[in-house]
Amino acid sequence: MAVGTRPRSRRPVQTAQPEVTYLSGAAATSLRPLLEAPRRPARVLAAFPLAVYLEVRTETEPRVLALVTGEATRLPNAVVLTGPLDGFSPGDDAWVGDGVVEAGGRAVRVRRWWDPAPPLGAVSGTALATALPVLHDICVSSPRQPGLESGGASALLSAGCHRGSLVDAITAAEQLMGLGPGLTPSGDDMLAGLLVTLRSVGTAAGVGRAVWLADWLAAAVTFDARTRTTPISATLLHCAARGEAGLETLAVLRGLTGRQPLEPAAHRLLRLGHTSGADLAWGIRTGVSAVLGLGERDAE
Repeated sequence: MAVGTRPRSRRPVQTAQPEVTYLSGAAATSLRPLLEAPRRPARVLAAFPLAVYLEVRTETEPRVLALVTGEATRLPNAVVLTGPLDGFSPGDDAWVGDGVVEAGGRAVRVRRWWDPAPPLGAVSGTALATALPVLHDICVSSPRQPGLESGGASALLSAGCHRGSLVDAITAAEQLMGLGPGLTPSGDDMLAGLLVTLRSVGTAAGVGRAVWLADWLAAAVTFDARTRTTPISATLLHCAARGEAGLETLAVLRGLTGRQPLEPAAHRLLRLGHTSGADLAWGIRTGVSAVLGLGERDAE
């Protein structure tokens, strides 16, 4: 072999490591099963300037979490970030678990937790009966109205809950699930507002029949939510079934129970999305009306 022809050993190829930006966040306690589990693969479902939605490959709920900025709606499945949201695209691979969310060149470590289902404290039927017409007037006078026509399934749901008719309530709920366009269809938002209100306000008012109705209605809604609506909306329905809600919804519930001013909270809720806020408000009004009606029946 001629000098200089001996083959040199091949040097390992140097590959540039992707740059990762590390952030911290505050997560809803509803996400503990996801975030405290071992790392699982996930993907970016949707990306917006103020919110990014990730779907985790798991058979349990919640399976969708939202990364949001401080300016975004704080959903009950949200991790609130201290930095901006950029560099995310639908379809991106991600990882969730061991206290970290990794996607789009970001690694978000959860440093704090917040409660999406804080107890409201005791409230009297008289106080609720005084506050409900105030919320009703704000909603009917607002240009933001629910995305579904009045009557039909929504009317059946309202009447069924007021009477405590489980058959009518479940029949109507099955018709409303997944009804309407968007990531969170109007029918789902209406059900979410109702479920949260029946459970939280029913508990606060000591109306056991309302909590009983919430339990059974929640079981029916969550049984096949995954196959009836979008992944994002299915997770939010599971959250609502446990009494978990976004901050705007919680603020209205606190307003109804005298914990904070009701009117500004109601206007903030109504501004959410195209119709989501109005749909949630419909569910809240229906839920409070049902709590009052069922409470009167219990007292007879």
